[in-house]
Amino acid sequence: MQDSFISHLVELRDRLVKACAGIAIVCAALFAWPGPSAIYDFLAQPMVAALPAGAKMIATGVISPFLIPMKVTLLLGFLIALPWVLYQAWAFVAPGLYAHEKRLVAPLVISSSILFLSGVSFCYFFVFKNVFQFVAEFAPTSITVAPDIENYLDFVMSMCLAFGLTFEVPIVVIVLVRTGILSIEKLKAIRSYVIVGAFIFAAIVTPPDIWSQLSLAICMCLLFELGLFVAPIFVKATQAPPEQ
Repeated sequence: MQDSFISHLVELRDRLVKACAGIAIVCAALFAWPGPSAIYDFLAQPMVAALPAGAKMIATGVISPFLIPMKVTLLLGFLIALPWVLYQAWAFVAPGLYAHEKRLVAPLVISSSILFLSGVSFCYFFVFKNVFQFVAEFAPTSITVAPDIENYLDFVMSMCLAFGLTFEVPIVVIVLVRTGILSIEKLKAIRSYVIVGAFIFAAIVTPPDIWSQLSLAICMCLLFELGLFVAPIFVKATQAPPEQ
């Protein structure tokens, strides 16, 4: 029993080392090209595009011009290496799963990664453009808009995290149905409450920009419907085989 426990700890250590090594390799590649400065410039592009002509972001901290691009590069490296990290987690737990359970976990891991990255991309390419443009147009002419790069990074990361997690709605629906907590019929019956909740949630987590709020709320509703459509397929494909 003790030997089995120790072997599991060794396996866990090896998987963690491999996951960290994958992240380190990706980060090293990003540091070599395109470099932290170029990566941060890409991240800041939606904000810079909304600023008045000739305006730039500012750094109030002594080491902020060095530290913030480094943080952004490390975070991007983790996102790129996320499939490898999830694979290591999957490889660790897979030996203890039944065949029908493996058919459930692997698609969920892959689809949850894709959905999270889709949420982050949606936030960056669509939401930020409208939010920063709205803020720039709303600001009084007596104010010079010059955002601090640390505050900007905190805002961007919180928004990307919120949208990334929000895009996991289909996974939540599938898990609820597969574990028997809620049935498809029950979820369809509370659809109106889900829609209201989506709009309330969008109003809380997004800035006071009607387009961003509508975009997030509509996406949540569509993703909920996608979960209702896909959940029965997952349940049927991952049921345990009948006992002979």
